[in-house]
Amino acid sequence: MSNELNEEFVLLSLGTNLADRKALLESALAMLSAYKVLSNVRVSNVYETEPYGYLDQPWFLNLTVCGTTLLKPFELFDRCKDIEKKIGRIDRLRWHEREIDIDIIFYGKNIIENELLTIPHKRMHERNFVLIPANDLVPNYIHPKLNKSIKQLLAESIDNSIVKLFSEVI
Repeated sequence: MSNELNEEFVLLSLGTNLADRKALLESALAMLSAYKVLSNVRVSNVYETEPYGYLDQPWFLNLTVCGTTLLKPFELFDRCKDIEKKIGRIDRLRWHEREIDIDIIFYGKNIIENELLTIPHKRMHERNFVLIPANDLVPNYIHPKLNKSIKQLLAESIDNSIVKLFSEVI
């Protein structure tokens, strides 16, 4: 009997810098599971990171999570946005505070570029707060556009923002 399921590998980046940051990450991870967004889930360590773009705000906690999904890319995007809303995310200016932010970094080897969704995430290779936790999980995963591994992208990164270990896997 063949497996007809078309599961895709997914890497998500989660970040928060408001309220009880660790509890918000735990809630997001629980909802990703409860809403059957991902299977075969693995979670990186949690990192405390200085803000990017707009610096006059609290530091973030960031992690990455990977797994497989049966959802199509836009269904995955919608589900992630629903989780953000349920957790209480308020729309703010770009790079400002976030109750929770869930970004799709990779969806298999797919490349999607439109005004709603860009996969792979267009600036992930410039951000150590994504690269360092991604390197915990999938250091040898090859970026489908840049043809470099996460480990290579991290080694070549010119991002000098502070990213420090906050805690082991939640």
